[in-house]
Amino acid sequence: INSYGHLTWEWTHGLRGYSYPLIFAGIYKALQLLARDDVQLLIWVPRLAQAVLAAFADVKLYLLVRQLENAETAKYVYFCQLCSWFTWYSCTRTLTNSMETLLTIFALSYYPIKGSKMGSSCKYLALVALAVVTRPTAVIPWIPLLFSHFLLEQRKADLILHSCLPVGLVTVGTSLIIDRVFFGEWVLVQLNFLKFNVLQNLGTFYGSHPWHWYFTQGLPVILGTHLPFFIHGCVLAPKRYRVFLMAVIWTMLVYSMLSHKEFRFIYPILPFCMVFCGYSLKHLKAWKKSATGFLLLSNLLPALYTGLIHQRGSLDVMSHIQQLCNNSYQPQASVFFMMPCHSTPFYSHVHCPLQMRFLQCPPDLTGSESYTDEADVFYSNPLGWLNKEFDNDTLLPSHLIIFSVLEQEISSFLALRGYERTATVFHTHLPQGRVGSHIYIYQKITEMN
Repeated sequence: INSYGHLTWEWTHGLRGYSYPLIFAGIYKALQLLARDDVQLLIWVPRLAQAVLAAFADVKLYLLVRQLENAETAKYVYFCQLCSWFTWYSCTRTLTNSMETLLTIFALSYYPIKGSKMGSSCKYLALVALAVVTRPTAVIPWIPLLFSHFLLEQRKADLILHSCLPVGLVTVGTSLIIDRVFFGEWVLVQLNFLKFNVLQNLGTFYGSHPWHWYFTQGLPVILGTHLPFFIHGCVLAPKRYRVFLMAVIWTMLVYSMLSHKEFRFIYPILPFCMVFCGYSLKHLKAWKKSATGFLLLSNLLPALYTGLIHQRGSLDVMSHIQQLCNNSYQPQASVFFMMPCHSTPFYSHVHCPLQMRFLQCPPDLTGSESYTDEADVFYSNPLGWLNKEFDNDTLLPSHLIIFSVLEQEISSFLALRGYERTATVFHTHLPQGRVGSHIYIYQKITEMN
């Protein structure tokens, strides 16, 4: 949109599709044409758009349960969804996992489960297909539901010929064309994604966990205090909801076979879980008010902490970087983020052609056993790496951004090259490894003066 920015290695290797980012690119372009592309609008408008979709998805979940059960049960499902700390934390983030979850809820509202009056094969299949285009893993929780629908469908040939094939061809075809325009060649992103994450299992480069992690940590953490209500709801819920439980268990089993695991990967199954949690609350008797109060308070605190305080430095530090783009902007200004890769946002939070660089950490796609990414090389010997990388003072950036844990190790380099700390930004109460409690901004005073 603005002829500057940065594309990560995933785009070079065709692991990401342009369909989802095109939504936000359209927003940016509209703001540019309206001469309203202020950096704050670039930051907040995508979040607000995601928030509106999330709110709409919550309402669709409520309407679905009201059709299947009654208004009271729907009210408790809606309450569980709204007070989930992980929903608060994730729903407005512009991650593909967030959009995958929202599209899953929209699709679920049209899924032809027994008792639904809004069931529509074409509508729900189209929404599932859009979710898969956004993130190919979206198909995983839908496999049990698709299989169940196929078994119960009397007109199987019509379902395949008049619904599945047309929807698949249109959505995948459109995605292919969009990617062809932007990549400049035919790229099947979904196939590349499958090869990288499943066949080659290269996601382990970013860390691995034991097979049982989603059962012992993943789901219990994102459910939080909803967990006992989820278990209770699974016991009480009618047979027709078993397909929802199958989707939850199936998804966790599939993801458990992959070494690299993250909480956000199972975010799309959270709405399924909330149906059981709401069903549990509805059928509580003497403890209903106490249970709702407990859920609200126990989720409010982690939601506020993770949403407003924990790891906030990554965003707050960008407001300091933005100042380099004001009227006093100098072309020679440059910023180097000496932090674990992708620790902060980038040009979307700066909105000017400021020279910026961060430590790279692409996985090895060549099969070399001795491969080490730039970030690991740096952290193995920070001082030696800096002296070698910036052996000439003309190469030094005007600003260095580091976590507090790195300061002591490179203090001699900072002092010798004329850097002084100009700002300290709080990041987290729980520093770990390469991530410190604060972020420090160092400026090369001798050069800037």
